[in-house]
Amino acid sequence: MLWPVVAVVVGLIILVWSADRFVDGAAATARHLGMPTLLIGMVIIGFGTSAPEMVVSALAAMQGNPGLALGNGFGSNITNIALILGLTAILAPIAVQSRILKAELPVLMAATLLVGALLYDLEISRLDAWIMLITFFAIMVWSIWRGMRQPKDTLADDIAHELDDDQMPMGRAILWLLIGLALLIASSRLLVWGAVDIASALGVSDLIIGLTIVAIGTSLPELASSIIAVRKNEHDLAIGNVIGSNLFNTLAVVGIAGAIHPLSVAAEVLSRDWMVMTGLTLSLFVLGYGVLGRGRINRVEGGLLLAAYVSYAGYLFYTLAQAI
Repeated sequence: MLWPVVAVVVGLIILVWSADRFVDGAAATARHLGMPTLLIGMVIIGFGTSAPEMVVSALAAMQGNPGLALGNGFGSNITNIALILGLTAILAPIAVQSRILKAELPVLMAATLLVGALLYDLEISRLDAWIMLITFFAIMVWSIWRGMRQPKDTLADDIAHELDDDQMPMGRAILWLLIGLALLIASSRLLVWGAVDIASALGVSDLIIGLTIVAIGTSLPELASSIIAVRKNEHDLAIGNVIGSNLFNTLAVVGIAGAIHPLSVAAEVLSRDWMVMTGLTLSLFVLGYGVLGRGRINRVEGGLLLAAYVSYAGYLFYTLAQAI
């Protein structure tokens, strides 16, 4: 089992590095081509930070590993909210000021409920997958339309500051875009191969591997960008990374995998993983939207989110240990 473990470790390292290069190159290229700053953040950066989950889940579906595809998508959402926002809020409380982000929080909640309804028959058919993808496309069109009507939003200011700090010539931007994409695909293939072999060697489902090791690894770009953003006092960018990534994961990542190959869904995905993801999404909505009157995630709430992740991950690893 040595080589599969090496493949997972090396694959994750290259995956995180290449995703970062891909996002930087794509954002800089879009800016040189005259794309508005807000759209770069909502479309280019949102797509780029979810590219690892997309490629890994698509490859897993193509190779007949539905558990890995679903585990990666749902596990990344759980990791993004509980681990990433929890850690980030402990470092510095996160205030949500952007009107665009507050409008997208209920949309994320609705998308999560939609996926739950589609999972009810324990299968993601191609029809279900296309419903997810069409819904995702409609949400993106609506988000872009809304964003262009509010170009002075605080999210746009955060993105502009981020782009100003990391300017690069057009040639270098295109080079990083291409190198990042090529390494992203190659490292994803390596990661999927290693993860599937580890699951087979341990006699556990690839779902558990996807929910834990793979989900944490593919969420590392969001963790790095959120911590950097909050240290620069760019709070809306920190939480925007998570909301955008979770929308991509919930609808596009799972939808693409299901469109490639219909996915059978284990019962625990609905009763355990989807329920945890839904509860965390609801908590993000309550905290970020200001239902409690603050519109921020303080250190205590960040600690609670982190505790929820530790409990969930601990249960999964206990299940893994019992199976071994």
